[in-house]
Amino acid sequence: MQSAGRAPPPLWIIALLALSPFPVAALTYAYGPAARAPLALMVILTWSAVVLAFLGGVRWGLETGREAPRWRRLVVSVISPVTAWILFLGREAIPDSWELIGYLAAFLLQWLFDHSAPDVPARWPRLMTTLTLGACVSLAMVLEKVLRM
Repeated sequence: MQSAGRAPPPLWIIALLALSPFPVAALTYAYGPAARAPLALMVILTWSAVVLAFLGGVRWGLETGREAPRWRRLVVSVISPVTAWILFLGREAIPDSWELIGYLAAFLLQWLFDHSAPDVPARWPRLMTTLTLGACVSLAMVLEKVLRM
């Protein structure tokens, strides 16, 4: 039987598989063939938008599952999906470095929001820290390479 603070192995497996596009795209962008760099950049930026939207949906779902949802937490739960959407739509209008910084900031703010959230499963902070770390390190790796170009 799992302790209350430990995520079951299938949850970790699925979460890490969902995280995998981040390091794969970052490594491809930073160290792969130059011809693959544009695709790798598109993958990491697109996946960032998708994951941020998903995380906002998770927060929305956790809050709406309460008997009396708190409207402020509902409003805040849509900030990361809207931010991701704006960054994604602005892809052609803003430099890659600023888009990467935007996603890094959005993931870190989402992490802070998740860690200040009351009434979440005990396994949530550790799971979100691991996934946020994987996304942010990958985004930072690409950002470093973009800034060198």
